[in-house]
Amino acid sequence: MKLTLTKRRKWLIGAGAAVLLTATPSFALFGIGDIVFDPTSYASLVSQLTTLQTQYNMLKNNITHFSVKQQWQTTLHALENVNVANMFGETAGMSIALNTNSPSASSTAWKAATITMNGSAPTYLASQPLGSSRTSQLALIETSDAVSPDCLTAVGQYRTARSENATANTSLLSQQFDGSDSTNSEVQQLNLLNAAEAQKMAEMQSQGTLQACLASQMTLANMERRDAQAEDLNTAVFVQQQRSVNDTSAANEGRTWDTYLP
Repeated sequence: MKLTLTKRRKWLIGAGAAVLLTATPSFALFGIGDIVFDPTSYASLVSQLTTLQTQYNMLKNNITHFSVKQQWQTTLHALENVNVANMFGETAGMSIALNTNSPSASSTAWKAATITMNGSAPTYLASQPLGSSRTSQLALIETSDAVSPDCLTAVGQYRTARSENATANTSLLSQQFDGSDSTNSEVQQLNLLNAAEAQKMAEMQSQGTLQACLASQMTLANMERRDAQAEDLNTAVFVQQQRSVNDTSAANEGRTWDTYLP
């Protein structure tokens, strides 16, 4: 009997030790059994508080505004209106064409400022073959008459748009450089960026029209230079052909050559 109690006592002590070895890392405080401190839970709580602090700082930085934005502010230069002199009506409509969106004024101004072709020109040109110097001159005139009024209108459109957009540009610029809380939240700043991108796109499209006009004018200039060079070469070929047929030496002055081109 005594041996049995001894074995049972050893078994209880061993079981108690096993329980203590497998327990979680928590322990009672101040000897009171229902108040337990768990280091693992405490570490997790500290980590959560650190994360919240980081998020708070990030949100705080997002809503913090600049108070000295004016150091980045630039000036939008307005385009002045063009005032073209018109002494005898030779530039009638030109000022309107350059300052407003008026295709009719552009057409009128171009016709008034350019040389009018002779009324008999169609009869004369009808006998000229295509590719000749005269039909090439006609092609240059006709292309210029189509492109140039359109360019005048493009310039007028751009000037008009700049004037119409001045209020919107000024308003956006004022809010972008505002240092108060009313325009400095994250969403408000993003909206201002979107508005600035929209204005930039509109400006790029307007300037694209002007660039197309410049390309058209360069085409006309290239056409004129090309025709001039071709005319010069054709003249040189004609002179060479005439010299090969007609003797121009002083010893053979038997007749007058009235078709010679120097």
